[in-house]
Amino acid sequence: MMIPVRCFTCGNVVGEHWEEFKQRAREGDEDPGEVLDDLGVDRHCCRRMLVSHRDLVDVVSPYQ
Repeated sequence: MMIPVRCFTCGNVVGEHWEEFKQRAREGDEDPGEVLDDLGVDRHCCRRMLVSHRDLVDVVSPYQ
């Protein structure tokens, strides 16, 4: 599984927030913007990186 480790634009480390963001926002529990605010991700490029990322492991290997 590939997780975003660093923001492609500014180089900030965003990988430390990925699991919590995925769990809270991608499952539909909370608004993704509010989750990123709670996690302290305030740069637009880092927010875009997390919101637009998609785990390809589920798409590539549907048979588990």
